[in-house]
Amino acid sequence: MSSSSPADIRLERASRSFDETVALHEIDLALEPGSTTILIGPSGSGKSTLLRLVTGLLEPDTGCVRFRGEPYNPGDEETIRQIRHEMGYVIQGGGLFPHMTARENATVMARHLNWSRSRLDERLDRLVDMTHFPDDGLDRYPAQLSGGQKQRVSLMRALMLDPEVLLLDEPLGALDPMIRADLQRELRQLVRELDKTVLLVTHDLHEAAFFGGNVVLMRQGHTVQRGSLPDLLDDPNDPFVTRFIEAQRSEWTEQSPSSDTFPKP
Repeated sequence: MSSSSPADIRLERASRSFDETVALHEIDLALEPGSTTILIGPSGSGKSTLLRLVTGLLEPDTGCVRFRGEPYNPGDEETIRQIRHEMGYVIQGGGLFPHMTARENATVMARHLNWSRSRLDERLDRLVDMTHFPDDGLDRYPAQLSGGQKQRVSLMRALMLDPEVLLLDEPLGALDPMIRADLQRELRQLVRELDKTVLLVTHDLHEAAFFGGNVVLMRQGHTVQRGSLPDLLDDPNDPFVTRFIEAQRSEWTEQSPSSDTFPKP
């Protein structure tokens, strides 16, 4: 697999079921190099299942997933491993190993690949600076870190190998609103500076508006509408789009009763 070719990702009629439940119906989706795609929708809409198909953690029941034009071959573990090394993955809640320090969590893949100490330290220093993580926190364990610090460690781990693709599965959902707002600003700036292909899963339309990019609204394993956020707001193509937006608008109004302005990208 050539690392010099663009890291485009394509799902072609990909579906996935669990027992008798269809989590994702046949779907086509293209993630162009350097683009940001936001998967949004209520719980159970298939967002996280789609993301796990992209990582190769799940295999599609039908169709295929392509990376740089080549389909994933579930039997080719070495190629799947190489693909994962080119994808930084931030899961819900961070997923840090509790028995490892922040330093050990952030560098786990680099150590597994036997990076030299100098290379590892240089990359870690760069990531600490990029994510605004406190130097004195590197030798703390996850239980000794705040929620925002844990997410920064998770982000450092995802970026450690300098992947071309960044996958974010509700990365900020469990945080205090003020911490979440700070991290949203920092993460958006980081995404823009790094110019990576980004796939962000969220249930929050305001977060989608904040990050911008191509929005894919999902429901019950189907894609309902795709396009920019203004497309969804101004030209909904299904009654569900309107209901979803109005529900988010009502929630925004309840949280910010003094404002009648719905967030724009």
